[in-house]
Amino acid sequence: MRRFLTRHAHWLTVIPLPAYAPDLNPVEGVWAHVKRDLGNHVRVTVDQLTATIKTLLKRVQYRPDLIAGFLGQTELIIDPEPP
Repeated sequence: MRRFLTRHAHWLTVIPLPAYAPDLNPVEGVWAHVKRDLGNHVRVTVDQLTATIKTLLKRVQYRPDLIAGFLGQTELIIDPEPP
């Protein structure tokens, strides 16, 4: 990885993050949202559960405002300027 980063440093910006930082991970917000909605469903089989989760994730996919909110919660800069 270090060799790759060295070779591509002219166009690649690497920002080191802590090993565990759920507050910097927008996916944590997505899963919290899906789990909140999932609590209102009763499913008996794993296949039913899988179908329900896919449906809930599909709903998120079509809500760019919601996705922007998940990204905004991280307070990360989406398009950082190279140093």
